[in-house]
Amino acid sequence: MATHAKRERLLLADLLEKAGPDAPTLCEGWTTRQLAAHVVVRERRPDAAGGMLVKPLAGRLDRVMGEFSAKPYEELVELVRTGPGKWSPFGVKQLDEASNTVEFFVHAEDVRRAAEGWQPRELDEVFEGALWKRLETAGRLMGRRSPVGLVLRRPNGQTVVLHKGTPVVTVTGEPGELVLFASGRQRVARVELAGEENAVAKARSAPLGFL
Repeated sequence: MATHAKRERLLLADLLEKAGPDAPTLCEGWTTRQLAAHVVVRERRPDAAGGMLVKPLAGRLDRVMGEFSAKPYEELVELVRTGPGKWSPFGVKQLDEASNTVEFFVHAEDVRRAAEGWQPRELDEVFEGALWKRLETAGRLMGRRSPVGLVLRRPNGQTVVLHKGTPVVTVTGEPGELVLFASGRQRVARVELAGEENAVAKARSAPLGFL
């Protein structure tokens, strides 16, 4: 049975293929070609991927990203679809699931929601549960730079504290939409925000996400 990460990987590859190399994405300044290169570099070139977190390595990351971006687009998409080799840490099922479920879900939506006429996907209950679990375990990291307190709330009443502080803004929505909000895609996340007007405005523009 395919894992959540595997399913989202294949969906992302299909979306990239259908969109073509020059389509916009929700990642500022990136086309679908550059988004595909990012996914491949993150998995296949750890020596360069460190530049996402360590500024002195950013130059190397830019060079390697450029090299992969220059590849034929069909080849790049196929690298996304097939993933890293079996000797890569991402080849381990448990690590792949933990590291890539949210990554690929968000990037698939980066492609989908940058196009006109998009509608939210209907996610099954099991996948929604997996996304919610990731918010429970990684939410604090994603919300660490918020200037206001943030609480994520599912319609069933379950909550996750994304950031402690005052004033507090409560963000209500389905798990997939909350993941997008917490990943810095507030503009396209179908959620409802409750709190002081100024605090809500700050929450909508907060630099959320892992990076």
